[in-house]
Amino acid sequence: MNGFVYLPDVVTLELDDRLCNGCKMCLNVCPHGVFGFRDKRAYIMNRDLCMECGACEMNCPQGAVKVKSGVGCAAGIINGLLRGTEPTCDCSTNSSCC
Repeated sequence: MNGFVYLPDVVTLELDDRLCNGCKMCLNVCPHGVFGFRDKRAYIMNRDLCMECGACEMNCPQGAVKVKSGVGCAAGIINGLLRGTEPTCDCSTNSSCC
């Protein structure tokens, strides 16, 4: 599933590279390879690949990664499957969404 992008520009993922200590936990736990590593710090290679599972945030010992789990692409796919419709994050009816 690596490389799958359905809803571009909706991901809530943020990385404060000033807080990054170079532990590479975000690289190790990210199922879609969103993060890269250079100059002893992580960086976001492609934000749109993020499925907002929250693994990176939960495993970052420095609190450098923030993401609102369950919105954006992942929620869009789940909502579509549950409703039997095209994937959508349903932002037009849910003000708490992305």
